[in-house]
Amino acid sequence: MVRVFIIAVVVGITVSITFAIAYYLEFQPNFIYVSGGEPVQVGPVKYIIEHIGEHDGDERTSPEHTFVQISIIAENLGKESTRMSGGQFYIIDENDAKFQPVYGNFSKNDLLNDMLEQQVPLSFTTQFDIPYDENKQYRIGILPTKEQSSMDIGIVCIINC
Repeated sequence: MVRVFIIAVVVGITVSITFAIAYYLEFQPNFIYVSGGEPVQVGPVKYIIEHIGEHDGDERTSPEHTFVQISIIAENLGKESTRMSGGQFYIIDENDAKFQPVYGNFSKNDLLNDMLEQQVPLSFTTQFDIPYDENKQYRIGILPTKEQSSMDIGIVCIINC
């Protein structure tokens, strides 16, 4: 009787550990690493990110440090329109510090919020106010929106890859 109880407990523990590991692995983010200029698909949207350069803003908006500007080409490969916003993007420095983009309306393509229609590539720019050092590596992180419900996270190396 004791032996049956011990076997049942061991089987119960094994089954619960198996379910826990499967659940854990199911909801882990899928990091996709590429270099600048290469396409990366995050959820239903394909992105091409490239470093444009650095600038000091304009008369209305000036950075605390330096603006690092990127170009974003986004194409919705899904079956429905989807939203894209500047909040999906962040820059990561060598110390893994993350910086959010700054909306400055520096060009007509500056990204704030936009709808992506199916199979129509659109071009945007955005910038990040960071303590820039030309000798350090910088990467762009791309998150899906909630409506895209994807576990993909794109990481694009744009400087000193």
